[in-house]
Amino acid sequence: MRSTAKVTELSWKPKGIILSGGPWSIYEEGAPILDPAVFELEIPILGICYGLQAIAWHFAKNVILGDKREYGYAIVSTKQHRLFDGLGSELEVWMSHGDKLSSLPPSFLAIATTDNAPFAGIASLNRPIFGIQFHPEVAHTPKGTKILRNFAVGICEARQHWTMEEFVSKEINRIRALVGEKGQVIGAVSGGVDSTVAAKLMHEAIGDRFHAVFVNNGLLRDGEVQEVQETLTSSLGIQLTVVDASQRFLDALVGQIQPEMKRKIIGRIFIEVFQEAGKKLEEEAAGSSKAGDIEWLLQGTLYPDVIESISFKGPSQTIKTHHNVGGLPAVMRLKLIEPLRELFKDEVRVLGATLDIPQDLLWRHPFPGPGLAIRVIGKITNAQLSIVREADKIFIDAIRAAGLYLKISQAFAALLGEGVKAVGVVGDNRCFKLRLLHRTGSANSEFCIDLMSNA
Repeated sequence: MRSTAKVTELSWKPKGIILSGGPWSIYEEGAPILDPAVFELEIPILGICYGLQAIAWHFAKNVILGDKREYGYAIVSTKQHRLFDGLGSELEVWMSHGDKLSSLPPSFLAIATTDNAPFAGIASLNRPIFGIQFHPEVAHTPKGTKILRNFAVGICEARQHWTMEEFVSKEINRIRALVGEKGQVIGAVSGGVDSTVAAKLMHEAIGDRFHAVFVNNGLLRDGEVQEVQETLTSSLGIQLTVVDASQRFLDALVGQIQPEMKRKIIGRIFIEVFQEAGKKLEEEAAGSSKAGDIEWLLQGTLYPDVIESISFKGPSQTIKTHHNVGGLPAVMRLKLIEPLRELFKDEVRVLGATLDIPQDLLWRHPFPGPGLAIRVIGKITNAQLSIVREADKIFIDAIRAAGLYLKISQAFAALLGEGVKAVGVVGDNRCFKLRLLHRTGSANSEFCIDLMSNA
């Protein structure tokens, strides 16, 4: 929930609260300030990064602007404390902060330190309130998950009863209750992990009342249309309608340079196309057993998509507008249904395996919804799309041939645009041509990715 939410808004008492990090300084105008009543709930509280500073600010106003920003790997020395049970006296962690504590709040003690942050971990002597300046939620803090488990299970005494099978059962029941016995759903599918899993879950819930629609936006990879058809129809038994709207998208993108504007245009047209496809499907189904209004639009939105789309005042800094969220028009004929909205990518893959989706589909590399539009820097032309499409295919084929595909989380080619040409040699002659970027990355988390050198 929002960090600025009032305790009176809670309809239930949580086992504990984690105050997440964020991009703010406590001194910034509009920086989120906690409801003081949070600290009177008598439940465990863990502040992470800005969350630690928010705790310290509440009790002592002792946060100062740091003279040296701490960003990247750090070694934290820890004291014996239940938050660090089983972790040893030194931890490799990921830091990302500018402000820091100038002193301990009253009745707090330091439980972790670094050379630059003498109060990298704090704990109240009287109440179960803790703070850590580093980020346990990212893969760059190898034992971070254990810290979170120590807090949630060891300190908050939360029960570990959630299972993916239970999620599937509850979500199918929720979908059926939401859609009703005759409701029709149109699904935005791309062949990627998220939309494929969402489509399979929806098909499990309502069967043929789910209409999967794939839009060819002219910004796809080589052979993408055929691959999606094979995946959805042959492998998963889902009926699929393919809409070729490529020229419509490309016309709307003429002259567009900014990636954010490209995303919004593509998101808007996606919704328009789905609405039109839904109307056509309704007309074709009139008088049959599938007759009925299509009222719902399925999207494979994940929780990171939601985070990326919240504005600073919301209050998480906008990184990019996600095409599944930020591009939606204010007035829609179709209502959104997003069964994966509270899941992360690793959880979606577990869900897919639970639904018996083949592993090769679940481990496909991510491909952005706006497609090659954001892998061509600057203005988009058919010629540039052809170049980046062919380059991407050659690159991915080489990675597969080397047996590296499953060891890499993401790999892609991008065309750097007319303004970034470079001198080269072709046939012993000098040339001055467009530059291609090839990038690979390995990630254990959707929060951070390590760039790999491309040979």
